[in-house]
Amino acid sequence: MPRLGRLSQPLPRSLPPPTPTDLPSMAESLNFPELFGTNLDATNLFRAFTWSPSLIWIQRFGPQKLGLLYQEYRDKSTRQEIETRRLQDSQTDTEECSASEETLSEAEPTNTVESKAVPQINLLRNSTSRFNLWQDLPEIRSSGVLNILQPDEIKLQESMFELVTSEASYYKSLNLLVSHFMENERLKKILHQSEAHILFSNVLDVMAVSERFLLDLEQRVEENIVISDVCDIVYQHTVNHFSVYVTYVSNQTYQERAYKQLLQDKPNFREVISQLELDPKCKGLSFSSFLILPFQRITRLKLLVQNILKKVEEKSEKEATALEAHKELETVVKACNEGVRKMSRTEQMISIQKKLEFKIKSVPIISHSRWLLKQGELQQMNGPKTSRTLRTKKLFREIYLFLFNDLLVICRQIPGDKYQVFDSAPRGLLRVEELEDQGQSLANVFILRLLENADDREVSYMLKASSQSEMKRWMISLAPNRRTKFVSFTSRLVDCPQIQCVHPYVAQQPDELSLELADVLNILDKADDGWIFGERLHDQERGWFPSSMGEEILNPKIRSQNLKECFRVHKSDDSQRRKLGSRNRQ
Repeated sequence: MPRLGRLSQPLPRSLPPPTPTDLPSMAESLNFPELFGTNLDATNLFRAFTWSPSLIWIQRFGPQKLGLLYQEYRDKSTRQEIETRRLQDSQTDTEECSASEETLSEAEPTNTVESKAVPQINLLRNSTSRFNLWQDLPEIRSSGVLNILQPDEIKLQESMFELVTSEASYYKSLNLLVSHFMENERLKKILHQSEAHILFSNVLDVMAVSERFLLDLEQRVEENIVISDVCDIVYQHTVNHFSVYVTYVSNQTYQERAYKQLLQDKPNFREVISQLELDPKCKGLSFSSFLILPFQRITRLKLLVQNILKKVEEKSEKEATALEAHKELETVVKACNEGVRKMSRTEQMISIQKKLEFKIKSVPIISHSRWLLKQGELQQMNGPKTSRTLRTKKLFREIYLFLFNDLLVICRQIPGDKYQVFDSAPRGLLRVEELEDQGQSLANVFILRLLENADDREVSYMLKASSQSEMKRWMISLAPNRRTKFVSFTSRLVDCPQIQCVHPYVAQQPDELSLELADVLNILDKADDGWIFGERLHDQERGWFPSSMGEEILNPKIRSQNLKECFRVHKSDDSQRRKLGSRNRQ
């Protein structure tokens, strides 16, 4: 295909020096009061123009010409993903499913049960809430390129363009966090330097990285009306600059704690934050929603690269570049997650250590490589199996389990919020077995075998959980590689059920999985009381969540397509995993 022409009006790489008489009209046309505040004297205007050479570009091409803050873009984008999958799931022809992505915004509201579950998604059909598409740009429409490109090539362009425009929206929100909140004079006077540092961390570094990233993306878009690639830019910036995200996100636990403490201890801080949140430029969004932007963005960026990867030609140079970019982003995301968990895990382990009293030989609990997976109360069945009288509750005695990633500790609760340890075993030497068809008295009962306990011998415990889901959760946590209801862990070829998230969920227990809108998961197991054990496709994380958070994907062709895309994204990871052999994934 011959090289297509450049934009008819190339955008400048930097702004020409404005004269004092030019500043007010230029600022008004670019909506600078919204970006930098209303105090736009000549000094502030000059700072605004020289501070960010990307502002003209993002004002012209950003989501709704910068009308959307990143929080709004993210919400609308994920809800549109949900609606697209609903439309696909209701169809049986795969070609119709592909076409549905292009016609979704013009589709009429349906009366299906699924569409009623999240009625606000219908707002996406309102033309005023649609963000800019690459194919809607005047330069694209007038060039005739849409008559040359194949539909799949246009979809690829849209995916790359979304990555660019969403970065512009993200940059705008970061800018607002800094200019509206961090640099507010009243807030500066209230906060000590150490408090401000904990609250805002290295957000200036994060914003500088975003601006540099956006500049390079901008330059790529300016080179040709058909975007050649963006994943090479993503790769370079991830490798060389995105470590600032790990620093910021790792501070999240301290940040949340400091924010809550400031709200509680400083009424003037609470008052100023409330007033700043009410400013129209914040669009009704909370201060805390701005603080979590970097973690949301780095995660979303990985998903946007995945979306590009699904659309590039297999075994092409673009696929190789996208895979490398995705791999590096996944490394950063994992480092961010680990940074968040590290402090809370250490504090939790110290707290548990203080509560344990050993009746047996003491086991050191605190370790940098150890963390809690699950804790809770179960009932242990007493006496020989032949002499049990199942009608009396005295046969069951309460015990308390602390399950770590490498160790099980079995206790009995004693006065003073303490636990007396009477047995333990390495997690790798645990086996579980469910008792089936044993009648109501043995409902939710399972056998836990310790192949080698604290006394170096094999022992078994018959344990009763409070519900079927609690029994299943314990069994999967104790022996994570056992076969589940829908899939064997030695084979990933089974067409197991799938579900997409339509309501966000925040995990309440270590064995639960937090969900974001539009997440797609394999259903590995189900409990009768409404809990699902699933594996999220985009990062292969596993955990429990309420079934009410999602809608099952019924179309087998869509499920197959989702799995194929998942295997393609993670094929390099799967190859490495096979080399390393079977591992405990939790």
